[in-house]
Amino acid sequence: MKYTAYDLIVVGTGFASTFFLKQYLAKAPANAKILVLERGHLYPRAERVKDKRGEPTPYAKLNPESYETFVNNRPSKDWHFSVGYGGSSNCWYACTPRFLPNDFKMKTLYGVASDWPVQYDELDPYYEQVEDLMAVSGPAETPYPRRKPYVQPPHLFTAVDTRLHEKYGKLYINQPTARARVAMNGRNPCCASAVCSVCPVDAKFTVENSNFGVHTDPRVELLYGAPVYGLELVQDRVRRVSFRQGGKDFHVGAEVVALATNAIFNANILLNSGDTNPFTGRGLGEQLGLQAYVYLDNMQSVGGSSWVNANGYMLYDGDHRRESAACLMESSNAPVFRPESGKWRNLASFRMIFEDLPDPENRVATTADPLKPELHFKGPSEYTLKGIERMKQRLPEILSCLPVEKIFYEPPYASEAHILSTARMSATAQDGVVDKHLRHHQYRNLFVLGSSSFPTYTPANPTLTLSALSLFAADKSF
Repeated sequence: MKYTAYDLIVVGTGFASTFFLKQYLAKAPANAKILVLERGHLYPRAERVKDKRGEPTPYAKLNPESYETFVNNRPSKDWHFSVGYGGSSNCWYACTPRFLPNDFKMKTLYGVASDWPVQYDELDPYYEQVEDLMAVSGPAETPYPRRKPYVQPPHLFTAVDTRLHEKYGKLYINQPTARARVAMNGRNPCCASAVCSVCPVDAKFTVENSNFGVHTDPRVELLYGAPVYGLELVQDRVRRVSFRQGGKDFHVGAEVVALATNAIFNANILLNSGDTNPFTGRGLGEQLGLQAYVYLDNMQSVGGSSWVNANGYMLYDGDHRRESAACLMESSNAPVFRPESGKWRNLASFRMIFEDLPDPENRVATTADPLKPELHFKGPSEYTLKGIERMKQRLPEILSCLPVEKIFYEPPYASEAHILSTARMSATAQDGVVDKHLRHHQYRNLFVLGSSSFPTYTPANPTLTLSALSLFAADKSF
């Protein structure tokens, strides 16, 4: 380290920290001192492609596997994320739908869960900024309001998508995605090979290819291999950040701290530090997804230009959310074939994604190892399970415009790779951990960024929203 104290310390290098830091640097003075602490190391995309091909790379053992970093109290439940520079931007699939306006008002509209203290209209300009910065591909019409076109044209529909769009209009759209439709910003067009976790052609947006320059800014010092395990809290402020590097412990001062790891480790750091907020670490969870396969009579599901071509909102919003979960449909274009001669492509595949309700019994707990928390998760809620049953009852009718022979379902996936809640935002300190600008209600020089702040789980992918929240927080707070 160059200094013993900094104006800002940011923990993590993923989406939340990178967008926060980008906005902060736009306002910070030329002499600002910023320290970024990253648990892992840089693992360049080109090297990860080598590893995927089975080729040797010296980078392969630098970062631990995600499951090695915590104790899992429910082994059947997976928690997927990526350790290393860029965080989960390295492993994400780049799906970027916005939340619907009603997602922010679940208590008011449907009497369940909580309202968000920030609303859609406040986030709208920040959604727009993130979409531009990520060069998102998307359609002209969407089920949520937008003020300007997407930067990139939409990905192409499959034949099945075209039929569904003709029936449902803006309730069935080309998926908004940060997988490039055309070459832009040094990124190549999506190859539709469905190996998006690595992206062999560098089509998807990542922190590595963002060209933001936030981590090479002369005001910023970036340390690798520096996991943070605690904060020194004095008189309702963070005074110092504690981390480990090379087997040694370090304690460095900060005027402002931004935790931006993920919902597991943000909570673990707060709990290790003595945060006694009753919501800290509680509400751990994510959406639930399962695959639906639809056999078609004399109709091929062909075409498309990306891994997920479309999003369907026919089962998403409405008064049913008082009793059962919203469902977002993803039209999957991954290679899959019907095991019957002459009917290989007479098959449509949809990933059905359901919201869930935060449960305080699902939680992050500390252990004797301050760097390795324990996760407690009892399973999806009845609300979500009712959503699955409602979907199965209604899907045949929804797909009636297709020549459906039969529909069958796989068991739910063990993870959607979207770890949520544990430091929920709220209007008051009695109802959550952080305020609408992601400042801790008690420790006012502490930001807790990312999806750990989400009061509810919508079925939509969270990355666009958590990135917009980071811009919003930095813009309104400095």
